[in-house]
Amino acid sequence: MSIARHLGSARRLRRAGALFSLATIVLFGLWLTGLRFFVAHIPQQPPPLTMATDAVVVLTGGRGRLDAGLEILDTGYARKLFVSGVYRGVDVAALLRLSRRDPQNLQCCIALGYVASNTRENALETAGWIRQQGYRSLRLVTANYHMPRSLVEFQRVMPTIAISQFPIVSDNVDLAHWWRPATARLLLSEYNKYLIARSLSWLPPSSLTPQIATP
Repeated sequence: MSIARHLGSARRLRRAGALFSLATIVLFGLWLTGLRFFVAHIPQQPPPLTMATDAVVVLTGGRGRLDAGLEILDTGYARKLFVSGVYRGVDVAALLRLSRRDPQNLQCCIALGYVASNTRENALETAGWIRQQGYRSLRLVTANYHMPRSLVEFQRVMPTIAISQFPIVSDNVDLAHWWRPATARLLLSEYNKYLIARSLSWLPPSSLTPQIATP
């Protein structure tokens, strides 16, 4: 009797192990399929500007973002520019000088946010500023690989705001050969963060008191 019981336990363990292995393979397959879909849908160039928004919002952290935001503002496709995640001590005039632009021309229409240190906080900080301004639409400027996660975070805290994309293509991200080590490390990290953001998107948004500077 004890031998039969032992054999039965061994069979159950083998069956459980096989089911666990199968579940692991299925989950990995789903994760890998999602990764390929994620990479395939990263925007490869910014869309043409065909309509204006109330604001253009730039997330700091990459080359070309601020210049694109300033160009959108300068050409009249936004009423104001908000830069989220600025280092403390940096003012509007200094930011414009770094971008080789005349502070007298654009300083009136730019606000800086100093609180955000990650994408979720970028969204919360921007939402506070958008509410203060009474705006209903914005154009989001960030790196192309960062755009999917940014949209999830922004849409969660601003569900009634119309959000347009303006992705900045990085020369350091080779989407045509994304499996190469440098690009793969970046995209794998971003994809996993995107999955976490998506899984938490049903939670009610928290709040963040923005510290915003204007000229």
